[in-house]
Amino acid sequence: MQNVLIQVFGLLVAAVLFVWFFKRIGLPPILAYLATGVLAGSHGIGWMAQSHEMHFVAELGIVFLLFSLGLEFSLPRLMAMRNIVFGLGSLQVVVTSIVFMLILLLLEHSLLNSFTIASLMALSSTAVVVKLLKESGDLNQRRGQLAIGVLLFQDIAVVPLLIVYPLLAQSGSEEIVGALAFALTKGALVCILLFGIGKWILPKVFSEIALVRTDELFMLTTLLVALFAAGLTYLFGLSMALGAFLAGMMLGESHYRHQLEADIRPFRDILMGLFFVTVGMQLDVLYVLNSWYWIIIVLVGLLLFKIAVLAIAAQVMGERKQDAVSAGIMLWQMGEFGFVLIALASQHLLISSEQASFLIAVGVLSMALTPYLIEKTPLILKKLGLLSHAGQYWQQPATSSPLYQNHVVICGFSRVGQTVARFLKPEAIEYVAVESNPILLQEAKAAGEPVIFGHVNQKDILKSAGVERARLVIITFTDFEQTQIVVDAIKQIAPKVKILVRMRDDTELETLKELGVTEVVPETLEASLMLVSHVLYMSGVPMTRIIRRVSKERRNRYKFLNGFFTGDKLDGEEASSDRLEYLHVIALPEHAYAVNQKISELKLEQRRVSVRALRRQDREIDAPSSQTILLAGDILVLQGKPRRVERVERFLLDGME
Repeated sequence: MQNVLIQVFGLLVAAVLFVWFFKRIGLPPILAYLATGVLAGSHGIGWMAQSHEMHFVAELGIVFLLFSLGLEFSLPRLMAMRNIVFGLGSLQVVVTSIVFMLILLLLEHSLLNSFTIASLMALSSTAVVVKLLKESGDLNQRRGQLAIGVLLFQDIAVVPLLIVYPLLAQSGSEEIVGALAFALTKGALVCILLFGIGKWILPKVFSEIALVRTDELFMLTTLLVALFAAGLTYLFGLSMALGAFLAGMMLGESHYRHQLEADIRPFRDILMGLFFVTVGMQLDVLYVLNSWYWIIIVLVGLLLFKIAVLAIAAQVMGERKQDAVSAGIMLWQMGEFGFVLIALASQHLLISSEQASFLIAVGVLSMALTPYLIEKTPLILKKLGLLSHAGQYWQQPATSSPLYQNHVVICGFSRVGQTVARFLKPEAIEYVAVESNPILLQEAKAAGEPVIFGHVNQKDILKSAGVERARLVIITFTDFEQTQIVVDAIKQIAPKVKILVRMRDDTELETLKELGVTEVVPETLEASLMLVSHVLYMSGVPMTRIIRRVSKERRNRYKFLNGFFTGDKLDGEEASSDRLEYLHVIALPEHAYAVNQKISELKLEQRRVSVRALRRQDREIDAPSSQTILLAGDILVLQGKPRRVERVERFLLDGME
């Protein structure tokens, strides 16, 4: 036991040092894990012995990765991608396998040997590509969707290959056909079973679990579901990763999708690291050095040919050339399932031990080179004449653009959060709320409110709400300890975003300011001001004097409230409310009377009301021209006396005088 602990500790130390070093020199962590495996394996220092149990645990990383990928792909979305999955995916696998097989036959390999090597070389690495796509944010780009679609078909194609390899060692084509038919039947039954469970049982399970309001229970249930789906497909002789993907896909439409992904991520990342370590342990460095020229030749051939096949096939199906080539660069490497197939083929003597070592070397090196090539894709496309400049690659519009942009994030959607939302909606200010109460969530969703289920102290949930693209974050709960955690998480994702915090009092004001909070609103102060206002009014003090004093108090307390809107310019006790001009904001809906009309055509000056400012999308226009044409969604800042502004608002919306 002590020896095992020492080995694990040594592995962790090596992984930490390698990840730190590789990140410092600008290389991805995947390469660091591969280097750790090379160092720790039998071909390196040799302090870690490979075992079946270790490989099994490492494969759980792929299971969790595919589960989180499934959460991104709902069934409707997968059906929408069927042309990519079953069209482009099958074309890539079949064409690549056939061509590689013909090349190997010409090199005087046997038919079985050629088929085995060609089929496993046609597969790509789901683990590497998906991880890189998630890190780069290209998952929603067309090039990313092409890659994912092909990978999904490859994962499905692994199933018959796992069945065929043992049968190839035997004779009789009828046996192979019968076994394949049986495997496909089992696969269909498992898919139907998982679909039924995911459609009707799992949402109810998670609803009940969410009601308990225990983070540990929700996390344990998430792990249980992922492992149950993986285990079910494994029992039927299918890929564990396929079952996990199907389970994730069934839950992709639920309210709990973001929280599920956040819970699974720590386990996924740790186990994926272990998986890449186990891959690196299989690399024989001395063999690579002795056969380096053949390995380089095969790597170059693999790179050029797989890119060419995928690029041509994608263009035949109507895809843009630059997207097709980009997807080809993503998928040129050998995959992690290739190592499983290599072990299976070696066991049944379909390939020799020398061929197995060679293929492992090619697979590891191709995986190691992939992050670098994906990073250099814009430059490659520029060299090929597909881009005018490298920056254009990153400026392509996503096929599914970010849902939230320049919006307000409301942390907590109880009474205070709902009140804030109620005031934001008429001003046409986009917002999204994050709430962990499942009952509130269901009620808000039923009312059409943009609410995400999850805990706001988790960075993955904040990213799902688009905090890095938000104009403002509002924290509506008053728990100081919880607020500190949330503010820290927000600042790690979006250091410059403004944060507005609600507190019971101002005792922790300075601490929150030091954390980066923009403004703190103490309930005790606001309650006092309202109470004083009522007392003074009931005591006969003129309303103008009350408003002036309250406004002065707020100005002194809140640095961002500086005399622009109502109340800050009331400097005469004797002033009558009818003589005062104030600022009023109005949002123009799609069917408003003023839409598509010039400001001059509305003749607002005759009504003694002026347009002080215009907010259009993300731009603020001060003193807009009279020739400006108003559009749906415009937000106008009107100036005038209350009753006149009220009449003009009605006129702009309904056309009524």
